[in-house]
Formats: sequence, structure tokens, C-alpha cells
Amino acid sequence: MLHAPTPVRASLDPAVLDALRSRFGEQLDLRESIRTQHGSSEAHFATVLPDAVVFARSTQDVVDLVNICVPARVPIVPFGAGTSIEGNAVPVRGGISLNMAEMNRIVAVRAEDFDCTVEAGVRREQLNEHLRDTGLFFPIDPGANATLGGMASTRASGTNAVRYGTMREAVLNLTVVTPDGRVISTARRARKSAAGYDLTRLYVGADGTLGIITEVTLRLHPIPEVISSAVCGFATLEGAVDTVVQAIQLGVPLARVELLDDVQIRAVNLWSKLDLPEVTTLFFEFHGSPAGVAEQVELVRGHAAENGGGDFAWSNRPEERARLWKARHEAYYAAIALRPGGVGWTTDVCVPISRLTECIALTKQDLERASVPATIVGHVGDGNFHVIFSLDPDSAAEHAEVAAINDRMVERALAMDGTCTGEHGIGLGKQPWLVAELGEAVDVMRAIKRTLDPHDLFNPGKIFAL
Repeated sequence: MLHAPTPVRASLDPAVLDALRSRFGEQLDLRESIRTQHGSSEAHFATVLPDAVVFARSTQDVVDLVNICVPARVPIVPFGAGTSIEGNAVPVRGGISLNMAEMNRIVAVRAEDFDCTVEAGVRREQLNEHLRDTGLFFPIDPGANATLGGMASTRASGTNAVRYGTMREAVLNLTVVTPDGRVISTARRARKSAAGYDLTRLYVGADGTLGIITEVTLRLHPIPEVISSAVCGFATLEGAVDTVVQAIQLGVPLARVELLDDVQIRAVNLWSKLDLPEVTTLFFEFHGSPAGVAEQVELVRGHAAENGGGDFAWSNRPEERARLWKARHEAYYAAIALRPGGVGWTTDVCVPISRLTECIALTKQDLERASVPATIVGHVGDGNFHVIFSLDPDSAAEHAEVAAINDRMVERALAMDGTCTGEHGIGLGKQPWLVAELGEAVDVMRAIKRTLDPHDLFNPGKIFAL
């Protein structure tokens, strides 16, 4: 029952294939196993094989690929780490999957300016390991060890977004190869600018549909003097969400606050060999000076107690914090593992913080009535939460049931003036909801796409249908 559009191309034109072999040599891979890897998804979308995979090693490689493929009308789909979960990198029209993993050079770190420039294939953990001795770090943490080019393309965020923002705020400049083969820089490194259209924000979140990102310039932040983590279980889901909402409304500068419902905690215990009480639980992290962190902790502890929270279990040593957050980051795989042989269907919405308790509570009621195992995980500090279903891939009934729950969840979020996706992106899975959310603004997006990519060759079939 897993679905994706049928490719319209069966194979590459021999002349195109010859040109690719001549230019790229061993960087061109036609093996079915490699094509399958690049045609699959982390989620429930069907595998669609590209005709070939090209491994880029430089911006010039990308330019040359574009100059070969665009005149021949061959689609190009950028591929980072393959961790997106709305089918963002599935090559639904075949063509070339452009793997950016070998473009993994850290170009420059300018500690005095709190920024750096990296190639698109650099992974976030690689960057932070490189930065460790500078006293700086890159805070955007979507969970997966994604590439920074992919994170920019999908406008990723994650566990630290409540304090440090998302990729929208983190990116200062991009180097982009356009569909007509030009290399452009979208901005300079200045922290603000009023120079023309904001092209950086146009390409951040465009899923590679308007251009291929080859370099990213990013904001960096000082490593906090004190980092403290805590776990707190709650008698009710509403009590946990209310605690976060109240803390945010009081201006507590939480660094991270993650909600896992009781089912997700059970899954995490099984997967990560933990022994957390199987109740709705908040994972906190506090950053700052010793006095500042102590004040934050006391404020949040007081609200938690008033809302039915238990004692704070602290994880102050780096290795303990790492183990705790590793368990949180593996929540997706833990949830799917609740059913042997299950396939993941993950959805997310984001609502204004004042409506978050109501939105999550109504979603939880839907899940308690469902026949499909499902968990809730939330970046609740910014109003964003996820539902992870573990589907029987051969069950039409389950597919329909989950689709209906997803529809109700998105309708509920839109009715609360929220969005159909806080961080996963539109990709393949949420295209109808983009139109429901933004209406005629989508026609403006289509006009931009037609202008920049008139033949619909850059990651075609994503975000909306032309």
C-alpha cells in the first residue's frame, strides 16, 4: 500500500549516459543497490529508483551535471543523508540522484565573527566535532546526523529550536547552482542586510526545487558555561504541556524541552534499554551561567509540581546527557519497533503555543481509539509535535486509518491558525495541505518555480504539482 508516482523515464538516453561517463567516471554509479538506496525513504513512501547516481565532489561537478542534464530534460534530485521523512529526496521522475556526501569540507571557521562556511555534505555532528576547541557550537539539532545542505533545503529545526531558532535563522549565505547552470551567492556574511530580495530565505526550505545548494554559511554560538539536563514524568499529558506553555509565557529561556507520551516512553525503554516511568515525560535542557541555570530550574520545577509533575531526575555529566538525548533522537526507530516489521509514517504540525495543550490532547484521543500503534513526540517549546505510526505495509485498512487521523490532525492545526508541517516539509506527503493552508500564495510559489526551473527538472514533483 506504500505509494509514490510511477517514474516516467525507464532509462537514460545513451548520449546522456556517455556524456556522464566521460565527465564523471567513477563518480557515476549505475548499480541497482546504490540506486535503490537513493530511491528509498525513511518513511512510508514507495521506493522509486533514479536512473543513475552521481557523487559530487565540487561545485563545478554540480554545474557540469546541470549542463549535461538540463538540455536533455533529465531530472536532478539532490540527496544528502537520506534522513528526510516526507519523501523529499525520492526521485519520482527518475533521472539523476545527486549525492552530496563527498562535498564534506569545512571551508572556513571565523570564530571572531561567530560564523563558518561548509560544503553541503558536511554533517552537523562533524561540524560540532570540528568546532569543539573553538568554544563555539552549531545548535540546530533535528535528531538525525543530517547534512547541513539537506538541513537548509528542508528548513530543519529540532530539539534546540526553542532557544536557538531553526535553519531559517541559522543560515547567513548560500552558494547555489541554478537550473541554467549559474553559481550564485545569495548574501554576504553581515548579520543583517536590506539589499534586494531575500534569496537566502527563498532557497532555505525549497527542497532543492529551485537550485542545488553546494555551500552554506552558518551562524555559530558560544558553548554555554553550564548545561544541565533533567527528566520529569507527569500524571497527565495536559499537565506536561501546560508546564511548558507556562514556562515559555514567563520568558524562561529553555534550551531544549521535549515531550514524549507514555507510549513513546515505553518504546524508548525497550529500544534504548532505559527504565523511565512509562508516563508522559518532559526532557529539559538548561543553558547559561550557574546562577541563570539555577533560576531557570527553580521556575520550571515549581510549574511542573503544580501541574502534576514528579521529581526531576538530573543528568549533569556529559556522558549521561549524551545517553539521554541519544534515546530521544532514536524515538522514531523505537516507535516503529513497537511492531515487528512495521513501517514508519511520521507526521507533524505546529500551532500557536496557547493552543498547544488542546491540539495535543485531541490528537491523543484519536490515537487512543486507533488500531495502529502510535506515539507522540513534541518540540513543545515552539508549538511543534509529531505523531509516529508503525504501519503494517501490506494493510490497506491501516493505511486508510492513518491517513484519516493525519487529515484530522492537520485540519485541527489549521483551524488553530497553525501549519501543516513545523519542520518535515511538504515533500510528497502534504501537498494538498499546503494549498489548504496558504491558498493563492501557492500560485506565487508556482510562478517562482516556473521562472527559475521552467522545465521542472530540479527535484520535480515535490512541494506542489505544476
